[in-house]
Amino acid sequence: MRYCVTLILLIFSVTVFAQQKPVQDKLIQFSGIITDMDSTNVIPYVTITNLSAKSKRVGADYRGYFTFIVNPGDTILFTAIGYKKFSTIIPSSTPDDKYTIMVKLKAEVINLPTVRVFPWATTEEFTREFLSMKLADDDMAIAKKNLSRSSIDGLIQTLPRDGQEIGSQNYRYNFDRMINKNMVQTNPLLNPFAWGKLMQQIFDGDKSRNEN
Repeated sequence: MRYCVTLILLIFSVTVFAQQKPVQDKLIQFSGIITDMDSTNVIPYVTITNLSAKSKRVGADYRGYFTFIVNPGDTILFTAIGYKKFSTIIPSSTPDDKYTIMVKLKAEVINLPTVRVFPWATTEEFTREFLSMKLADDDMAIAKKNLSRSSIDGLIQTLPRDGQEIGSQNYRYNFDRMINKNMVQTNPLLNPFAWGKLMQQIFDGDKSRNEN
């Protein structure tokens, strides 16, 4: 009786194994294209992991295309930087030895923590640089420096003249020229009529002296 039970269990196990073996040994060519869910642009070089086959990894090409061998019921994981993970299961009831899928990945926004980069290698170097650092001038010191005599002289030498300065210089030039013109006209030594009058006075004086 015990041998009969053992024989029945052995036959049952062989039957179950024979039913499961074709499913496990069946190979499927798994292919597809990976695109962005929002823009439908292809996503290149996506990492594809078969979690059911000891995490075997393959990669999509630059066109987002992939193809490799899987078994029915395998769990496939798609991962890419900047996108959320996506997983799918190969159907067990695939009618043929090919299975094609269009994978769409959702973009994922990752907020990275703020990184502050300091130019000092050590804390001691930072302390030394901080103690020797020259503080910037305040508004009052900057105003006094800009209004100093040396600063104004430098601006006079470098900045071009504005309209008001050019107008004032032209007015002063015209005024000086007018004064010089009046001086020429009123100077008796430069007036020929004054010379003639002077000569006439000299002749008249000589004539009166001769008559006397």
